[in-house]
Amino acid sequence: MNAQDDTPPPAPDLPPLEIVPGELALATLRAAYLAPFAPRLARGWLERVSSSAATVNRIVERGEPAYGINTGFGKLAQKQIARDALADLQRNLILSHCVGVGEPLPRPIVRLVLLLKVASLARGASGVRAITVRALTKLLDADALPVIPSQGSVGASGDLAPLAHMTAALLGLGAIDLAGERMPAARALERIGAHPLVLGPKEGLALINGTQVSTAIALAALFDAEAAFAAALVAGAMSVDAAAGSDTPFDPRIHALRGQSGQIRVAARLLELLEGSRIRESHRRDDSRVQDPYSLRCQPQVMGACLDQFHYVAEVLRREANAVTDNPLVFADAGEVLSGGNFHAEPVALVADALATAVAEVGALSERRIALLIDANLSGLPPFLVPEAGLNSGFMVAHVTAAALASENKSLAHPASVDSLPTSANQEDHVSMATFAARRVLPMVANVRRIVAIEMLAAAQGIDLRKPLQTSPALERACETIRAAVSFYDRDRLFAPDIEAVEQMIRTHRFTEAASSLLPSAAATGPKRP
Repeated sequence: MNAQDDTPPPAPDLPPLEIVPGELALATLRAAYLAPFAPRLARGWLERVSSSAATVNRIVERGEPAYGINTGFGKLAQKQIARDALADLQRNLILSHCVGVGEPLPRPIVRLVLLLKVASLARGASGVRAITVRALTKLLDADALPVIPSQGSVGASGDLAPLAHMTAALLGLGAIDLAGERMPAARALERIGAHPLVLGPKEGLALINGTQVSTAIALAALFDAEAAFAAALVAGAMSVDAAAGSDTPFDPRIHALRGQSGQIRVAARLLELLEGSRIRESHRRDDSRVQDPYSLRCQPQVMGACLDQFHYVAEVLRREANAVTDNPLVFADAGEVLSGGNFHAEPVALVADALATAVAEVGALSERRIALLIDANLSGLPPFLVPEAGLNSGFMVAHVTAAALASENKSLAHPASVDSLPTSANQEDHVSMATFAARRVLPMVANVRRIVAIEMLAAAQGIDLRKPLQTSPALERACETIRAAVSFYDRDRLFAPDIEAVEQMIRTHRFTEAASSLLPSAAATGPKRP
């Protein structure tokens, strides 16, 4: 925001974040997900928005029937609404669409939803007034986040139900989470010095039509998946050394012949992580095994393919985050309002399914490496990675947990986008299911974090059992990070706290730096957040 656009300054206790409508970078989106912020809309938004709103007003003045402005909605689009009832039309739209159910969306995702909606409306193709855009930025300024139920959207016409709950908060209805304290929306608005919004023509429809919820959830899943991927890459390198495996399969000449970008980059990073390992040097010339199992040897091929998928997903979501996806759209320069279908979230649904598949594969490969490490015939380590196996069960059932989580992810990976269920009396006869497609990736990522946490513990155990031989300097640092929270497993003990401690490290990006240069959003330049 700036003086020319006559908007209030950001709250002093929140870091500013510039919003350039149509040009949001992945780094900006990631920063908004990781921490609260005060939005600064780039210069020029006010003129665009005002011109768009003026176009809508002229249509109202002329009394021309235009969908969503002075007509009913969906199957009721043929019903023209009297001018003195237009405010009620928009308010009734919000009330009737507040039908969301289920647990509320997490606060970081709601921040992204608000950011995406502000950026979309500020492009000036939605017909809303500047006061409406400012009402949304006021919520972000104060870290006042609408309570939005997570279920109830089929991903067309946009994320209607969840966005209706977002909009209801602007009207003083529903609930708002104010800096972590949930309260009635009207009270929260009063606390932050805001007034309930009275919607103008088309504004209710502009606010609830769009893909911002499904896109925000998919972005959150991508950002969380990146942290899990980075940790899995470190864990995979640790497992190579723990199992006295070979680094020959990571030779760049092998991967250059195939030419797959992700594969080449993952192989190079694995070589870097293993560089200087005394464990590797100890068996370089006298290793009787000709080839390692696939879960060690084919990491570049599998993880590289997943990395390529992450980059594809990130690019589609970046475009969607910058899109105008409500309906109808206002073209102020031509004085026209055109109905279309940008609200259909098929692009989000398809990439959410792609992300789910990649996430499941990262976890599946990690689970196989755990199975390898606990098998004395394959790893050359004590059975189940514990001294006095038999008296102690060691990592036996920790692997069972990893297997259970990997299996669960196989079911969750089933594509959601191939489903469609007609709604609105068959007016909306093909939908994307994008919101569920994105939402189901979040528990999948949590499963992978836990699988990888178990692998990290198993690999660190194996590396400790190889002493006095030392792993590489890079992997030694990773082991030290783990050992700072979890001690060597010398006898059976409560295991769940160990897994939880390492999962927390993965969730808070303790290992992300090891692969940040490979990842689409972690490697992006832009605003940083702790």
